[in-house]
Amino acid sequence: MMDDLGSREAFTRMGTLGIEEEYYVVDEDGRPTSGTDELVYESEPPEILEGRLDHELFKCVVEAQTPTIEDPSSARETLCTVREALVTHAEAHGYGIAAAGLHPLAKWRDLEHAEKPRYRSQLDRIQYPQHRNTTAGLHVHVGVDDADKAVWIANEIRWHLPVMLALSANSPYWNGHDTGLHSARAKIFEALPNTGIPTAFEDYAAFETYERRMVETGSIADRGELWFDVRPHSGHGTVEVRTPDGQADPDTVMAFVEYVRALVADLGARYEDGESGTDYRRELYDENKWRAIRHGHGASLLDREFETTTDLGELVEREASRLGIDGIREVYDAESGAERQRRLREESGVAALCDSLALQYQ
Repeated sequence: MMDDLGSREAFTRMGTLGIEEEYYVVDEDGRPTSGTDELVYESEPPEILEGRLDHELFKCVVEAQTPTIEDPSSARETLCTVREALVTHAEAHGYGIAAAGLHPLAKWRDLEHAEKPRYRSQLDRIQYPQHRNTTAGLHVHVGVDDADKAVWIANEIRWHLPVMLALSANSPYWNGHDTGLHSARAKIFEALPNTGIPTAFEDYAAFETYERRMVETGSIADRGELWFDVRPHSGHGTVEVRTPDGQADPDTVMAFVEYVRALVADLGARYEDGESGTDYRRELYDENKWRAIRHGHGASLLDREFETTTDLGELVEREASRLGIDGIREVYDAESGAERQRRLREESGVAALCDSLALQYQ
């Protein structure tokens, strides 16, 4: 049972990693199907997945988590080990595993919701926005050794979230049709309460007051229902970035892990140096998020001061050079997930599109 509230005492370690991914359980044709009861409740998962495998709102969506990763150089190996274990487990029960921000053939009216009381309660409380929530994302946790520092980092990382979303955009199709967006997942998900890019919090006490007020007023059942694009995770003692679409390719995932980890390290050092935080309106961050949703790799975003616009490619080059990372360059230079999905569907049909979403672990 999730604790209703977290604690500032959870923030004790800097730089540890955790990767959470949501995936689709699919049938032999690669179409979403209700398989999570068998995979999660009615069988023993592989050892690495014990306590780290659950289903989401729909019976066709599962979430898997890595163990806490102490050494960043082992992150890719750990991720692939978790993915391989999940695929093997699914195949033993006649299922496959696919990854994308939205499965292009998932029609929410035709799919079963989970029976878990937590999700039944959410469906009853939220209604339509949650009933149609077939989304699947990538969440990256980075450990932070001080609660106030974690809140400051989460505040400052907000400008970077649309950059990640544009790079990760991998969900052009929803409910069987082309939305014209590159990340329809982000737009579908932000219809839920307590989502999107949050306002800044002054410090951990301010965040804790907000978190407690939301629970005590019955606005949320527990801290886990604060579904913002970034949050200080008061249970794990991390900054959690929840922006990217789900990805089949582990190297794409690792590019975002590398980027988030580098940002947390950089911003943590700036906090320690006494740097002042930024203070821009949430609506400006939302404009950048919309541009990422709509245009993906083709987006031009408002710069750090929100005064001019810059193409995503130039922003990626600046960020990669500044932080000494390469993964986001490679993601930008490659065909985007949304573009690939549209091309495959047009050139080769739905079967090829579904095949392309099969989870990779090499």
